[in-house]
Amino acid sequence: MKKLLSVLLAALMIFTLAGCNSGNGGEGGNDTPAATGEEVAVFWYTYSDVYLSSVRAAMNEAMDKAGLNYKDYDANGSQADQTNQIDTALAAGAKVLVVNQVDSGSDDVTKTILEKAEAAGAKVVFFNRGVSEDILTAAGATFVGTDYEQAGHMEGEMVGENVLANYDTVDLNGDGVISYVMFKGDEANPEAICRTQFGQEDADAVLTAAGKPALSYYDAEATTKYLLDANGTWSAAAANEHMQTVLAQYNEANNNMIELVIANNDDMALGAIEVLKNNGYNKEGGTVIPVFGVDATEAAQAAIKEGSMTGTVKQDAVGMADAVTTIAKNLAEGADPFTGMNSAYEVVGSWRINIPYSAYNG
Repeated sequence: MKKLLSVLLAALMIFTLAGCNSGNGGEGGNDTPAATGEEVAVFWYTYSDVYLSSVRAAMNEAMDKAGLNYKDYDANGSQADQTNQIDTALAAGAKVLVVNQVDSGSDDVTKTILEKAEAAGAKVVFFNRGVSEDILTAAGATFVGTDYEQAGHMEGEMVGENVLANYDTVDLNGDGVISYVMFKGDEANPEAICRTQFGQEDADAVLTAAGKPALSYYDAEATTKYLLDANGTWSAAAANEHMQTVLAQYNEANNNMIELVIANNDDMALGAIEVLKNNGYNKEGGTVIPVFGVDATEAAQAAIKEGSMTGTVKQDAVGMADAVTTIAKNLAEGADPFTGMNSAYEVVGSWRINIPYSAYNG
């Protein structure tokens, strides 16, 4: 009897120890903190963003390879939900928070996240959606993103050069001026602001330097020279709805057709393209309205290949995932956050890594 009891106790100890070991997480993954204290909690502003979906896939792969124990959280566009998720992760023992902040540019939200992390002894790396340099440097936190202005400048130059090279074709009504529409993804997001501003201004600079008129916004009476996704989600649906409304009034029959589309991202560009196709444009053998976006998603690359989209600016999803993972692993191990960082990425001071953009037109 004693021998049987000893065997049962030994088996129970083995089972208990096996249950304490932590593997890699991911969505719905390991909900318990790693035994080594290296658990990483990753907070996404929404899973529905197409570009961020590619970042998430790349980051899951990178964190698996790095041997990190992690879990993804989807805020689904709600800052309140994300804040609650952060509380949950910290209570579970997370030591590194990787944050794609919902309310981009909100200093109060950033401070709240950093205060919660500090109280729990956790480190924070923000990524993709802009946060304040002053707040992050004061807290010793880090950020992985892009040069806010670079994508806008690249898109604007691409637009200007393409329009200049094909001016007579783009100028459908032959009035010597190119009528355009701009789709803005989020009113407060720094990337959206820069892409909206420089996507138009830099295109104008190319055109005027060559003796051509600046672009003309399709609605001369508009107080703002863009159409906004009011939900701040940079969605194809928002651009699609706007484009349907616009084309009902501004079309070839009325001799005021929009001749150019500039969008803050590929999703909005593709939403506009769908409406153009439904109205007979941007199809093989038909009239093509030039459409430009940012991200170089797979869908955008396919659209460029088929000829329904003109160009985009590549935002490196794999590079962003790699940089975030490097920092998260370093923070989990108590190392300098930028140790072992890929030299292709731009280090800004002691707080930031920028992933470079590149033009893409097929």
